[in-house]
Amino acid sequence: MLRIKKLDIFIVKSFFMLFIGTFFICLFIFMMQFLWRYVDELVGKGLEMSVMAQFFFYSALTLVPVSLPLAVLLASLITFGNFGERYELLAMKAAGISLLKIMRPLVFFVCGLVGVSFYFQNVVGPIAQAKLGTLILSMKQKSPELDIPEGVFYSEIKDYNLKVAKKDRKTGMLYDVLIYNMKDGFENAHIIYADSGRLEMTADKQHLWLHLYSGDLFENLKAQSMKSQNVPYRRESFREKHTLIEFDSDFNMADESIMSNQSSAKNMAMLQASIDSMKVLGDSIGRQYYREVAEGNFRPYGLSKEDTVKIESADIQEYNVDSLYAAASLTQKQKVISSATSRAENVSSDLSFKKYTMENNDYAIRKHKTEWHKKITISLSCLLFFFIGAPLGGIIRKGGLGMPVIVSVLVFIIYYIIDNTGYKMARDGKWIVWMGMWTSSAVLVPLGIFLTYKSNKDSVVLNADAYINWFKKIAGIRSVRHLFKKEVIINDPDYGRIPGELEQLTAECKAYITRNQLTKAPNYFKLWMSAGRDDEVMAINDKLETLVEEMSNTKSATLIGALNNYPMIPVSAHVRPFHIYWLNLSAGVIFPIGLFFYFRIWAFRIRLAKDMERIIKNNEQVQFIIQKINK
Repeated sequence: MLRIKKLDIFIVKSFFMLFIGTFFICLFIFMMQFLWRYVDELVGKGLEMSVMAQFFFYSALTLVPVSLPLAVLLASLITFGNFGERYELLAMKAAGISLLKIMRPLVFFVCGLVGVSFYFQNVVGPIAQAKLGTLILSMKQKSPELDIPEGVFYSEIKDYNLKVAKKDRKTGMLYDVLIYNMKDGFENAHIIYADSGRLEMTADKQHLWLHLYSGDLFENLKAQSMKSQNVPYRRESFREKHTLIEFDSDFNMADESIMSNQSSAKNMAMLQASIDSMKVLGDSIGRQYYREVAEGNFRPYGLSKEDTVKIESADIQEYNVDSLYAAASLTQKQKVISSATSRAENVSSDLSFKKYTMENNDYAIRKHKTEWHKKITISLSCLLFFFIGAPLGGIIRKGGLGMPVIVSVLVFIIYYIIDNTGYKMARDGKWIVWMGMWTSSAVLVPLGIFLTYKSNKDSVVLNADAYINWFKKIAGIRSVRHLFKKEVIINDPDYGRIPGELEQLTAECKAYITRNQLTKAPNYFKLWMSAGRDDEVMAINDKLETLVEEMSNTKSATLIGALNNYPMIPVSAHVRPFHIYWLNLSAGVIFPIGLFFYFRIWAFRIRLAKDMERIIKNNEQVQFIIQKINK
């Protein structure tokens, strides 16, 4: 019988609350990005609140599947980051619960989100996409609100350009009105200048009622041509003039059938049926085009089929075509060349049209296939992002909206770039469709497995200190001691024994310097075949660290300062770089790599000699301080 533990409820509850918040944040961000794309179709058109509400509602439905993966990634990062930061994750692991068991209840929850995402992609999404596409097309076709600015030409009224010097917003009067009526073309524009005027909307909102006062009308009496120099025109002066201008300002919803052929407005069954139909159509058209090209386009132009058969039955090798062309008259040559040119152009145009038809059909098939795969890949990305976000949160161990947001955005940007690149390659036919659409998932799966494994093993793969220490080790940058006076001391240093051990340490350092001749260049060939460890240096370092640890319990601030002067000895930097014998031989054989390590080892040998001398000198100072303490 399935038993739900309190720990599982606690984990799901912690994740669920964060998921709800991050989901609406991600949805809001994507909606703002979507709104920015269509802001030109919304601003200045006086759309009703019901139309705007439909726009936001349908756009939110279409963006739910895209928002879910990012919300899962961000919520899992914050949840497990909070667990790590509050040591709850450490407590769970200390109780014998592995990371996979901690993640288990959330895996079932995220699998449910995968089903929800697929439902939105396959059922809700196509309907919402059709509604939204129809709505956007209707908004694009709607005329803008009539708001004529001052001092600039206003061209939102079809076939008219208006310029108003001044406008009285209280009375609606326009002053110094200049109108270009270009219904008959730009070259035959009717120009009206009026001292004042008024522009009103008719009751049916289908026309503009233009009232002009004290002005002149200029128009051409005949159409202009490119060679016209003097064109007669008519001038009409008026005290009052009234004109109706067509201007449909109502919002008219377009027919939803215009979106029926769009791949985004179809579910998987409809996509598969459309793909099969387009394949059959493409095959039939392709066979027909092949027959036309084989039987028609390469037949000699202007000859019947019977004449063609006669010419094809003749042996062309029996005739000298060049001599026949040379013997022809100039008129015949011109006729032959014109006929060949015309035939080549006709064949080129015909083949170009056939190529365009086939490429357009293939493009539509690829677009339907990419949409079919997209419904699955976006749904599965929720689960993949969870197996990236949860281990990352356990490794980073930082909660809140700081580091998790940065990491999740970086991961999502990388995923988006890979996914968008694969989609475009598949859509344009440069990659196989399934390969282009599943590339992003193929990249995320190994990354999720790797991070889950590392987090389960408590790896420091994303610990910045580990990489800083590694870089310091490679670059030869070593740490310094930072010893401070302890507030509570349990065991005081044995000041009677320590000076003798310091004398012994000094003797060992001097003997090591004399025996190894650290300042001399090492033998290049013996270096790669020598032992990989220097036990003598390791023993000296262990003895030094033991003495420093014991003396750090002192109450003397002077002795603490002297202890900080002891160097931190890298015990393996002056020997061969690798622990494996054949790797060292390979590095020595590859001369550029071997030369780099050779000079690096030599530099560390010189540094080790200086460290030994520093230890000897500091021992003397420490012994002197201990003598003062004993007095």
